[in-house]
Amino acid sequence: MSSSLKAMDRATPWPPGLAPMACCCSRATLQKWLPILAWLPDYSMQWLKMDLIAGLSVGLTVIPQALAYAEVAGLPAQYGLYSAFMGCFVYLLLGTSRDVTLGPTAIMSLLVSSYTFHEPAYAVLLAFLSGCIQLAMSFLGLGILLDFISCPVIKGFTSAAAITIAFGQIKNLLGLQHVPRQFFLQVYHTFRNIGQTRPGDVVLGMVCMLLLVMLKLMRGHVPPSYHDMPTSMRVSCGLVWTASTARNALVVSFAALIAYSFEVTGCQPFILTGKIVEGLPPLQVPPFSLSTANGTVSFTEMVQDMGAGLAVVPLMGLLESIAVARSFASQNSYRINTNQELLSIGLTNMLGSFFSSFPVTGSFGRTAVNAQSGVCTPAGGLVTGVLVLLSLDYMTSVFYFIPKTPARARHHVRGLRPPGAPLPAVIAVSYLL
Repeated sequence: MSSSLKAMDRATPWPPGLAPMACCCSRATLQKWLPILAWLPDYSMQWLKMDLIAGLSVGLTVIPQALAYAEVAGLPAQYGLYSAFMGCFVYLLLGTSRDVTLGPTAIMSLLVSSYTFHEPAYAVLLAFLSGCIQLAMSFLGLGILLDFISCPVIKGFTSAAAITIAFGQIKNLLGLQHVPRQFFLQVYHTFRNIGQTRPGDVVLGMVCMLLLVMLKLMRGHVPPSYHDMPTSMRVSCGLVWTASTARNALVVSFAALIAYSFEVTGCQPFILTGKIVEGLPPLQVPPFSLSTANGTVSFTEMVQDMGAGLAVVPLMGLLESIAVARSFASQNSYRINTNQELLSIGLTNMLGSFFSSFPVTGSFGRTAVNAQSGVCTPAGGLVTGVLVLLSLDYMTSVFYFIPKTPARARHHVRGLRPPGAPLPAVIAVSYLL
């Protein structure tokens, strides 16, 4: 992959007389705007093998995550899947990091919930407008502005978001219903209605959390494979690595199988995800107005309703995505183009809105899975995107039986991590805000 990135700096010289006319169409310029042209000519079967493995690993991770993130955003479950595939295809063409994966994340889902009133039309329009703003920042070269937002502010916000999201899923772990979405009201109603806890959901939630923790710990104890390792040991290590990498999908499948078994007997102790609209999302223009029982909400009124979300959502999307890209570029010794990354995330949000996507950004967790799976190029995203589309077309009937508990247990395994150091004043203020 390093040779492909170096190729982005090379350009075939033009004849002197044609240079002024053709500079905008030089090979280097084309590779700058379409990074796929830099690495595709050198693509090999070994890269294909590794990209397939990584794409499948990320795909098995993103599908259960997308269903849970739709719940966090306050939207029907299918909108999580609608938001999970466009970034895979756009980043294949425009991305400058081999590791980054774009799609729904916990923080973006929480922001969508805050600014779109759990109304799909608002969420899709927010994705379109966020994409337009991000594209404008890319074309104006404003990526440098992201460097002026301090790290403590970001840490404070993400820490507060983690607690808000994790506590917001307690109602599903306890099987409570009709709990408000506002944080303080959630706390009040959760403790007030604790007596209505459903034992089945609690037991299943605890089991799923335990399985997730065990599978995650197993990942750290898989020894690295080497050439002289016995075949049986190599196969065993491969199975353990696969199970731990696809732990979200395995645990959700396990819970769905249990729920289906109870459904057959006519006794269902769990709250299920329920019916999900089958098939691919229709291609349609984002809604610039909304018809309600009280009349029509105009585009201007929708923009006013979203208010500060039109600044917060695109900015946080860029911050999260660039932070992920820079982190993995530093770890794996390659460079990224910040403005090109802005272009990728902006185009993903704008195009995704035509397929009913809510705002997305770079996912640290799935990017880590991608990198640990040995991805070689952004082509791994193609496999992930196809897997999401296939799940929409053929697996929605299975998703019906997924209990809400295991999908939300994941947030408690990953969301509530203790900070590594005491919070300074700036982090504390951002946390409270």
